[in-house]
Amino acid sequence: MKRLTLEEIGQIAGVSRSTVSRVINDHPNIRPAVRQRVEDVIRQTGYQPNSAARSLASSQSRVFGLVMPSILQSAFADPYYPLVIQAISHACNQHDYTPGLFLFQTPEEEEKVSQRIVASGLIDGLIITADTINSTFVSKIQQYDIPFVQIGRPPASNAAAISYVDVDNEAGAYLAASHLVQLGYRRIGQLATAHNTAGADRDAGFRHALADRGLEVDEALVKVSDFSEAGGYQAMQTLLSRQPEAVFAQSDAIALGAVRAIRDRGLNVPQDIAVVGFDDMPLAANADPPLTTVRQPINRTGMLAVETLIDIVRTTPEPARHIVLPVELVIRASSGAVN
Repeated sequence: MKRLTLEEIGQIAGVSRSTVSRVINDHPNIRPAVRQRVEDVIRQTGYQPNSAARSLASSQSRVFGLVMPSILQSAFADPYYPLVIQAISHACNQHDYTPGLFLFQTPEEEEKVSQRIVASGLIDGLIITADTINSTFVSKIQQYDIPFVQIGRPPASNAAAISYVDVDNEAGAYLAASHLVQLGYRRIGQLATAHNTAGADRDAGFRHALADRGLEVDEALVKVSDFSEAGGYQAMQTLLSRQPEAVFAQSDAIALGAVRAIRDRGLNVPQDIAVVGFDDMPLAANADPPLTTVRQPINRTGMLAVETLIDIVRTTPEPARHIVLPVELVIRASSGAVN
């Protein structure tokens, strides 16, 4: 069947094109009899309004963009990101929004695509995952009149002005390091990251826990990784020569890489080196040995990011929303105990 135009619908209903448009976009100032006549024609003809045209007329597309700046490789190397995408997509669907995913490989691509995103006018708002601390993506988005929420705390320099949803990374790392100290370990290493504020907060929590228990951080036992299993493997290989008794890894992926490196050296977890992770990914409980880790509420993080963005789109609240969710330590076999 030929796709009808607004003019043709109007001709059949005996009204103008603009009246048809107002009926489709639920304009309040339409006489009931006219509205009924237009709706009858729409129903009888099977007319389907063009979604782009409707969004232009109503100034809403009901599309949220999920942006992961400059981390295309990390998005598939770290199991955290697929879970975040799943949580946000589910929350969008529950609230009748369509999620759109944007990934970038280079800063140049990020610049080009980000301008196209905001210029299109077909995105009601953005959810942005925390990127590297020195990223300029968020500051560029702030120049445009488009609502957004960040997952992960922004750097302190502009955190006050940005709505974000995060977990208590510092408290989680504090729990993890405290657990290892309480088990009697003293040479405690850390596989840390310099990627974003989550890494910085987890490092701070690790250091505070040791300091509160009278231990100094041995910087030779702190190695930098990324949030991947391969990064954890490489960082643990360099740390093994320092003979740590236990290691706090800033993500479960890093922790699993560390366990593999320990075993490849002919050592056992936790008998030779205890390991604690962060995230409590589904794979943590099924690891060998099961991984002691800090559980963060990824599903709730995604849901609150979507609901916060919806609230901003509808009400433009001031000041910015700052939501920090609690975490918990899940004790399993990988942390062991000192005999």
